[in-house]
Amino acid sequence: GVALIGLPAGICALGFTATGITAGSVAAKMMSAAAIANNGGVAAGSAVAVLQSIGAAGFSLGAKIGLTSTLGPLGAAAGAKLF
Repeated sequence: GVALIGLPAGICALGFTATGITAGSVAAKMMSAAAIANNGGVAAGSAVAVLQSIGAAGFSLGAKIGLTSTLGPLGAAAGAKLF
């Protein structure tokens, strides 16, 4: 649950937002570097493109299911060791 809220919030804090990439942010620097490396464009499927998709729309249902199925058992194992 925390990952589903925390990760999008962290991505937004980097500057990947619902309204686009925030000027002067880490995201803007990443986008600039990606564009320079790709002759002016950002490649589909690149880290910048994926992070912007998450920032713009949040996680897809598939991503939520994947994160929950991956992180759920890890959280349970961590909790078992603590108690």
